[in-house]
Amino acid sequence: MKLVLASKNKKKLVEMNGILSQLGIEVCSEAEAGVDIDVEETGTTFEENSLLKARAVMEASGLPAIADDSGLCVDALGGAPGVYSARYGGEGLDDTQRYQLLLEHMKGQMPRTAKFVSVITCCFPNGDVITARGECPGTVAFAPMGEGGFGYDPVFFVPPLKKTFAQLTAEEKNAISHRGKALEVFKAKLEEYLK
Repeated sequence: MKLVLASKNKKKLVEMNGILSQLGIEVCSEAEAGVDIDVEETGTTFEENSLLKARAVMEASGLPAIADDSGLCVDALGGAPGVYSARYGGEGLDDTQRYQLLLEHMKGQMPRTAKFVSVITCCFPNGDVITARGECPGTVAFAPMGEGGFGYDPVFFVPPLKKTFAQLTAEEKNAISHRGKALEVFKAKLEEYLK
């Protein structure tokens, strides 16, 4: 089975393929499916945004489409940046500027507890929808550490491992991450669906 990833994020594509290839599922990019659309994320929840993206790409490609909407929810900031994680601080900021802004907003803030949330939605041309949610608890580090990952990974610290997401190998991250957990739930639901 082939799914189109409703995202232009190449690292997300690699991560999804790494987990779903075990099911014999190939996840291709929008470009490979001949689709180039920007979906406005007008939802107020990860579930709503994930569905908006998957449905739009499924309708444009005619193929089943999978979307992930994820973000960092920081307790001391009332759950922010949340669904606005990728747009935190406004357009034009890169990942480094976004997490630097987060660290700025966290100065003097306690507790530093946070969680990464991922919601994966797959829309099929026949109207069926599969949704899965995963969460990973952690804290906001005081300074960025590590070279791996993307987004807020350098400042998302996992206390049991004493490392940030950016310090983990891809295998270590997939085993505990919000997206890894959501993909495991999704994989189980998809196996059931394909029976």
